Amino acid sequence: MKPMPAQPIVILGGFLISPEAYNPMRARLEQLSGQPVQLVAVGKPEWLLTVFAFAWARILDRVASSVAELAARSPTGRVTLVGHSSGGIMLRLFLDDAPFQGRRYNGKALADTLVMLGSPHTALKATLLRQMVQRRLPGSAFADRVRYVSVAGDLDLRGATPMAQRLAPTAHRNSSGIDDDRGDGLVPVPSALLEGSTPLVLPGVAHGGAFGPSWYGSPEVVERWWPLVQEAGSSNSPSGTKR
Repeated sequence: MKPMPAQPIVILGGFLISPEAYNPMRARLEQLSGQPVQLVAVGKPEWLLTVFAFAWARILDRVASSVAELAARSPTGRVTLVGHSSGGIMLRLFLDDAPFQGRRYNGKALADTLVMLGSPHTALKATLLRQMVQRRLPGSAFADRVRYVSVAGDLDLRGATPMAQRLAPTAHRNSSGIDDDRGDGLVPVPSALLEGSTPLVLPGVAHGGAFGPSWYGSPEVVERWWPLVQEAGSSNSPSGTKR
């Protein structure tokens, strides 16, 4: 397959994870893509407010500014979006052109690829806003214009951190109803693989650094999922691909 054209990348991280945690990911993506990579910085106090829709809008306003800035100097006129955990859910909403909190983001006009890393797309006990995204934009809603890539970690809890061993059963049960479901220590594999997307399951990969030494943002793990993003044609990758 021919690789997709190089273009800038915008990263939105996950709930309560400090921006500094994404610096290794950002640096490695810059090396691999040869393009500018911008992280949308969100502090912990701001994440705590994301139970409210207005806080989502504040964060997506920053995403919109970063996307517009990088798309203006992109060789393709487009950018690639990378969302970790809750960030992947929020970026699904960013693609939509329907009103949200008085704004119309229509991110699909400037972004043609969305990579979602350990994002909890489906859950038995999802927050109201996550339920809203799934109801309003089921599956890969804009697959005719945007390439969706879902990455799920499959962590062996026997070698995971005490936090992962403690939280995983409850987190998995709240999501899929199965205590010992496969997952990254927080999000089960079935929840992380968005319907209609190009899927990738990575053995040994944790949700974040607190769950295991090797997580989606670790440089060596970035090297495992980035090649799939570059491949052209989302329909050519079989469901449940492992790397």
